[in-house]
Amino acid sequence: MNRKQHLLFGSALATAALVVACAGGAQESGGGGDDDAASMSMLSQNPDDGVPTFEVDPLFPKNLPNHWLMGPTIGVDVDSRDHIWVVHRNTPDQFVATTEIGMTTDPPVAQCCQPGDPVLEFDQEGNLVSSWGGPGTETGDYLWPISNHGITVDGMDNVWIGGNGGPDSHVLKFDRQGNFLMQIGRSNARMTGPVSERTGEPTAVRDSHSMDSFGRVAKIGIDNEAGEAYFSDGYFNKRIAVVDMASGEMKRFWGAYGNPPDDDLDLGPYSPDEPSQQFRGPVHCGEISNDGLVYVCDRGGDRVQIFQKDGTFVSEHQYAKQTLSQGSTWDIDFSHDPGQKWIYLADGQNMKVYIIERETMEVVTAFGDGGRQPGMFFAVHSIAVDSMGNIFTTETYEGSRLQKFVFKGYGPVPAGAEGENSQGVLWPSTN
Repeated sequence: MNRKQHLLFGSALATAALVVACAGGAQESGGGGDDDAASMSMLSQNPDDGVPTFEVDPLFPKNLPNHWLMGPTIGVDVDSRDHIWVVHRNTPDQFVATTEIGMTTDPPVAQCCQPGDPVLEFDQEGNLVSSWGGPGTETGDYLWPISNHGITVDGMDNVWIGGNGGPDSHVLKFDRQGNFLMQIGRSNARMTGPVSERTGEPTAVRDSHSMDSFGRVAKIGIDNEAGEAYFSDGYFNKRIAVVDMASGEMKRFWGAYGNPPDDDLDLGPYSPDEPSQQFRGPVHCGEISNDGLVYVCDRGGDRVQIFQKDGTFVSEHQYAKQTLSQGSTWDIDFSHDPGQKWIYLADGQNMKVYIIERETMEVVTAFGDGGRQPGMFFAVHSIAVDSMGNIFTTETYEGSRLQKFVFKGYGPVPAGAEGENSQGVLWPSTN
């Protein structure tokens, strides 16, 4: 999330206060009556008056032009204008040719559809206002990632993109129009192992101590004030790497608990009661709070570790720690109040978003459920918050979409939805 947007908070809060009387509660459809009216009357714009409440906007975003489809949608951020940026995978192998992108086959088998540009910019009404990028757009001085992953907009509205494909060992920086600014790291830098008999290509070798390249970066966190970018490095390497935003020079890196990364350590099977002393990975996010703490998602370890900016370990917190397969801690962002009282944690394996009190790091409630209708999730992957408190989520795999959850104010936790229990689908109130 772009921290610059918090400068807009004061004016947004004043505007929100004018409409608080008609704000609805975070209730599932099918309620209504006195309970809904009571919930509405209890909503507040004071972050100390309960938990944030939301409703899904089922009409956001608006239809894409040109018969475009989104592929697996693996990054979202909000810029200083409160525009929403999405990156998705638009290569043909991400779609079923005959049933999804039939107009691209030779000869075309249908009048619809085709992949859209991988970088999409939307306004608050859900209109697509710009798009660019993707394989074939390279100008010779950079390589588009084999598997683009994560998008971050910095305080100058420059756009950063990582990649988690086999040879992806670099990060790209563009201006908001898609003009190339910088490539940090060398593509294929990790492909230094023995040649594979199956592929005929060199195999990948980890190097979590490299000072000039990376190992499948999942996401980029931005510290605008310090001019530093935090790479979640990531899907192959097992570290947080901090670089200078202007030069791309590596400044420092660390592993789990602030330890030096150890690529040779055999982590063994995951055990919820014996946390690994190294990041299990993928190291999926590294977000910096306004008060200078770094929150790192170790997705396969079902945990978030907190550090000071120099890599000093602060604390560790597990969520849905019995979760196997892809893990529970996919991405985080902070609430829009200046103190960032709340953290929103996307859990793509369990198909929900947790609302966490940042001071205690305890889950207070959650929302969402598995499914394809508005307000449901299929592998909720990334999350971002705008200056008005609205949440935007993207989904990977077959989910392949962007959703908006409208901030409605603060209120009590619904009965039965305490802790990691979900409130269910946050359908708009009928009131």
